[in-house]
Amino acid sequence: KSHEQDVEVTEQKAEKTVKKETDGETKKTVLKIAVGAGIYIAAIIIGEILKLPLPIYLAVLIISYIILGGDVVIKAIRNIIKGRVFDENFLMSLSTVGAFFIGEYPEAVAVMLFYQIGEFFQSLAVRRSRKSISELVDIRPDSATVIRNGRSMTVAPETVSIGETITVKPGEKIPLDGIVTDGSAMIDTKALTGESVPKTVREGGEILSGSINTNGVISVKVTKSFGGSTVSKIIELVENASSKKAPTENFITTFAKYYTPAVVILAALLAVLPPIIFNESWTEWLHRGFVFLVISCPCALVISIPLAFFGGIGAASRHGILIKGGNYLEALNKADTVVFDKTGTLTKGVFSVSKIIAENGKSDDEILEYAAKAESLSNHPIARSITERYGKEIDRETVSDYEEVSGFGVKATVNGKTAVIGNAKMMKRENISFTEYDDIGSKAYVAVDGKYYGCIVICDEIKPDSEKAIADLKKAGIKKTVMLTGDDEKIAASVCENIGIDEYYAQLLPDKKVELLEKISEEKKTYGKTVFVGDGINDAPVLARADIGIAMGGIGSDAAIEAADVVLMTDEPSKIAKAVKLAKETKAIVIQNIIIALGIKGIFLILGAFGLAGMWQAVFGDVGVALIAVLNSMRILKK
Repeated sequence: KSHEQDVEVTEQKAEKTVKKETDGETKKTVLKIAVGAGIYIAAIIIGEILKLPLPIYLAVLIISYIILGGDVVIKAIRNIIKGRVFDENFLMSLSTVGAFFIGEYPEAVAVMLFYQIGEFFQSLAVRRSRKSISELVDIRPDSATVIRNGRSMTVAPETVSIGETITVKPGEKIPLDGIVTDGSAMIDTKALTGESVPKTVREGGEILSGSINTNGVISVKVTKSFGGSTVSKIIELVENASSKKAPTENFITTFAKYYTPAVVILAALLAVLPPIIFNESWTEWLHRGFVFLVISCPCALVISIPLAFFGGIGAASRHGILIKGGNYLEALNKADTVVFDKTGTLTKGVFSVSKIIAENGKSDDEILEYAAKAESLSNHPIARSITERYGKEIDRETVSDYEEVSGFGVKATVNGKTAVIGNAKMMKRENISFTEYDDIGSKAYVAVDGKYYGCIVICDEIKPDSEKAIADLKKAGIKKTVMLTGDDEKIAASVCENIGIDEYYAQLLPDKKVELLEKISEEKKTYGKTVFVGDGINDAPVLARADIGIAMGGIGSDAAIEAADVVLMTDEPSKIAKAVKLAKETKAIVIQNIIIALGIKGIFLILGAFGLAGMWQAVFGDVGVALIAVLNSMRILKK
């Protein structure tokens, strides 16, 4: 135990260290920009207003430049040494040095100032979105209680061998796959299979790691090592699925790959060819070449594109939608197919009474009273849904001789009468004549003193906004909606019919869900992106495999949230359509910024090449366009 505490303390210290380092880097960057900008403003006052000697003016500007752009120049030099000549660092360095060379000192510093602001926003966007997302709690069970030499020992699951016996208490995760050798319990397998109703396991029954024991103490003979267990396989599946996801290339880097060499070559040709061919003034054409280079600096794109995505991520956060990066926001814009898990995503994952069918002259209230009182001593989810529907305080003195028949139902004396509540097997076991129904959902048949009273139908209730979510997605341009579930065919068909889902696949295990998602993606890979929305552990591999994985908040598992690209902090599926709309609005702003930046710069490049634009026009073509693009980017925050 002391070792575990030491590990926990060490992990907490590590987390605090990382947080301090991140906060320290942010403060350092902000301080660098603030100090650099402050010195730059002081230099402008010294040179333009106070008209102090040039050496003083230039010295202050150089100090500002070193603070703001020193790291950029160093990176450019290092990249040149490594053979990577043309990148943003190179163009920033070359254009600002060029500006110094032709005597336009303030503009050289201004370019570097705006570049650093853009880089800051870009890194802040990713950090802020990830900060809002809960850290992964490892789905591996922390420990296993193994029986060795007649004694119970708490050990790491990895140290348990095949054939050994482990004990699992109520509320604990099943640490290893095995066979139940003693006891019985209700096992919640929703995180593994997506099934709505917990399963009863008895002696001889198979049990999977990752399931949760909700009641009863059981002994389990281990049949697989931890490395081969269900939980380990799911973790491995997530890792393999993650490796298949196509990377989203950074637009600026890709653009600069072709843009930068072309601009540098054109600027060089502009500065050199006219003096050589036409015997023109070298000073004049060098001036034009450097003006050309300063105008061509992609500051507007460097700043506005990450800022637009940052704004989109910020706007989404206000709506309870956490997006892990700008690349996922951009990918959402291309989404045309949304695939849903059912339980906990489109449905509440909580049982409720949907219907009471009274027979033999009995009333709904009478049936509900006997059922609620008999079930009041049970912890089964169906029992809880019946007592919640009853809604009255139950006098336990009216209930006696309680007996829970695992896998069948309950039997008790209620108000002096024998009440039997359970499934069809329970009625047959008690030799009670009853009407078996084919309604969708779980059925609790009720009989009192051997007479059949009626049936209570319990369903996993559809979320109030699920239907609206599907309708909104279609309005947002989603062409196809699909549901994958581990639940049975009838329940799946009913949910889809009620909320308007186009297709469904039922009774699926995790690996089958991944296979189907890959098939769906393959069918439409040429013209759009596939989104998967889910929660439970079993959804993590599918979330990782999808082009965009969206995890529901609240009851969503930590593993699914880690595997997802987008996290909804509430359990409202209608937020998915909001995320898609924000993605489209963000992309529209990005395109506008590209058109504005390249369009205006193109005009000034032509003017600069013909000597019709001087340095101040070049600054407007660079910094002015950047400011316009930044202001345009901020519009997304109002969405």
